[in-house]
Amino acid sequence: MAKKSTKPGAHASSDMLTANLLAMLKGWTAYGYDLAQRLEEAGLGEYNKGTIYRTLRQMEAMGLVSSMWDTSLGGPARRMYSLTTAGNLFLKNWLAMLDTHKAMVESLLERGAERTSVDEPDASQA
Repeated sequence: MAKKSTKPGAHASSDMLTANLLAMLKGWTAYGYDLAQRLEEAGLGEYNKGTIYRTLRQMEAMGLVSSMWDTSLGGPARRMYSLTTAGNLFLKNWLAMLDTHKAMVESLLERGAERTSVDEPDASQA
């Protein structure tokens, strides 16, 4: 039986990985390796590098990012990724959706807290 990973990023949805990659590319051009390091440094867990590169290729096919080969350094060429206009719009919409969900969760938590305080007997009467 395979051992399940307990790393924070190990089970994050592909949509969440996509959103994080887009956010990291906002105003910055990066190699896939740099993005993997930034994900880990941001506390999002250690993603499998193959998953990151596969996601970047899918994002490029969707038009969310563009890439070009960087041959300026010695050694093999490396693919540089950058955010496209469509990627920026996707990110903006994703963040707006998260704000909406955050407001809904906060409202739910407030209603739950109000309900709990009404339902709990006063400890001083016990």
